Amino acid sequence: MNKLIIVVFSLSLFISCEPEANTQIKLDSGTIEGMLSEDGLVEKYLGIPYAKPPVGNLRWEPPQKVVPWKGVLKTQEYGNIAMQYEFAEWVQIDENRLSEDCLYLNVWKPADAKNEKLPVLVNIHGGGLAVGEGSERTLEGSSMARKGIIVVTLNYRLNIFGFFAHPELSEASVHGVSGNYGLMDQQFALQWVKNNIEAFGGDPDKITIAGESAGSMSVLALMSSPLSKDLIAGAIGSSGGVISLPSLKDAEEKGRLAAENSGFTSISQLKQASTDEIMELYKKLEPLAFRPVHDQYVLTKSHTADLYKEGEQAQIPLILGWNSEELPPEAYLRGPNFSRDQFLKVTKENYPEHHKEILELFPHETKDEIHRSAADLAAMSFVVAGTWKWFDLHRKYGNAPVYRYLYSKIRPPLTTTDMKTYIPPAGARHAEDVAYAWGNLPMLKEFNFSEEDHKVSAAMQQYFTNFIKTGNPNGNELPEWPAAKDNTESPVILNFDTKIELIPASLDYRFPIVYDKLYRVF
Repeated sequence: MNKLIIVVFSLSLFISCEPEANTQIKLDSGTIEGMLSEDGLVEKYLGIPYAKPPVGNLRWEPPQKVVPWKGVLKTQEYGNIAMQYEFAEWVQIDENRLSEDCLYLNVWKPADAKNEKLPVLVNIHGGGLAVGEGSERTLEGSSMARKGIIVVTLNYRLNIFGFFAHPELSEASVHGVSGNYGLMDQQFALQWVKNNIEAFGGDPDKITIAGESAGSMSVLALMSSPLSKDLIAGAIGSSGGVISLPSLKDAEEKGRLAAENSGFTSISQLKQASTDEIMELYKKLEPLAFRPVHDQYVLTKSHTADLYKEGEQAQIPLILGWNSEELPPEAYLRGPNFSRDQFLKVTKENYPEHHKEILELFPHETKDEIHRSAADLAAMSFVVAGTWKWFDLHRKYGNAPVYRYLYSKIRPPLTTTDMKTYIPPAGARHAEDVAYAWGNLPMLKEFNFSEEDHKVSAAMQQYFTNFIKTGNPNGNELPEWPAAKDNTESPVILNFDTKIELIPASLDYRFPIVYDKLYRVF
């Protein structure tokens, strides 16, 4: 009996001394140490520096290689986030993590991945290129990693820190450009993934990039730029697409005037200014004042149509779509007045030269018609018309398939909502699809998600997983999702709702007309 106790005790000691899974990985800049998820199925490497901190003299300079470190760098917490401020109610920021030193990325991998060369997802956050972070809950990579995918999210410079152009900056640049630093950060991170992802078990030749809203616009920019298009095998764009690009000269003049109006007459003064002083300069302007620039280096064409027609984009499979009610109708009507008179008034003011054409396309006799038409027009001028244009260009001028969806599943209200006064929206609002697509409903505990919600999420995630792995979303006994044809006015698209089904995009005939009239707002 005593011998048995000793044997069992010895065995238990042996088991308890067994080392945990090795979460150390050697990169080209040094060794990092991550951590295991609670279930032991995912390794997480958080806050990995992918470039030098863009501070001091490196403010408004292209990203540069990180200085190699000695020893083991603990990468178990998210890194700093880019400078930004809460300019609207929907913006929520952890101000303790704000810093110009923000060029960090995160990697999730299956714990059992060895030398398998798994497909890679690089997910780019949204936020109008003004706010956001790669550590958003809806982008957490564990769920996708459990599907056999290496997941990467990243931070990049935003707003005035990421998209400020100025004549002196351009003059000092070896390429004669300024203004697209945030996009250069994304490209630098993508190159980092290309160089290092094999160490995590990923395939550097099988990188899919994805993003929502400004993240989707970034995906298009990365596909369009000669500096990054060859790094990508597939792309997913959600609620964001073609935008107009100011010329470098116009952007430089805008930057110069903004600086001088705040008392800064030289780049030397701007680079010596404190972070707070630069933020104060920025806060005097519109939150979305700084945007990507047609600099003929990062972005070589002023319009995406010209680029696509000349075949200069990445020729890769693409998933594109948007939500059924990106914005509420009040956003178009300027308030809760759903009268016919108000609809006519706003439309005439928005489209003084083309209101008759708009009114013919959008019914407005009943309150229900006004609700639907106002919501559609608000969405089109926001992100939908630009996303449709990208879709149309890709199917007509690309040699790779494009799969289009409509996301219609209405998210449940907050658990704290007074259900007696709650009026549900008529469709899915902007960004509500993100948590569903990446399997992250459990991260949003403030909502009462139903079994139906989880079914929609599981299906959407599986389509996207299939696409990341094969370039085709179909398989796993899911309803067939055909690629769009290039010559139909009403393409068949996949509608994600309680029932997932193919539907005709029967209102697409409006887009060629509306896009031309709306182009001034992009």
